[in-house]
Amino acid sequence: MLPTILLQADAQPQAWWGNLILIGGIIIIFYFFMVRPQQRKQKQHKSFVDSLKRGDRVVTIGGMHGRVVEIVDDAVVLDVDRGTKLTFEKSAISVEASKRFIPQTKETKAEA
Repeated sequence: MLPTILLQADAQPQAWWGNLILIGGIIIIFYFFMVRPQQRKQKQHKSFVDSLKRGDRVVTIGGMHGRVVEIVDDAVVLDVDRGTKLTFEKSAISVEASKRFIPQTKETKAEA
């Protein structure tokens, strides 16, 4: 029965270029909505981590709040409580949480 159905189908030329345009469009949309924002986020995180200095108040990705005491190569020593110092990788510092954690100054409150 199946060969009979296949023989009854009309042979039409394939529009391969239409499929090619569709696949190309999907790739472009994927790049602009997925890859490009992720690259921007990685660049922002790298610049934030590179600009860390002693005394900055930060939050780790695990939620630990602290003040930067020392920066050693790829590690950051945080003072999380009076005299309690913990060492974290620089990549464990959260950009978004740290920005929310930093108290607003009078100047930033006036601008808002």
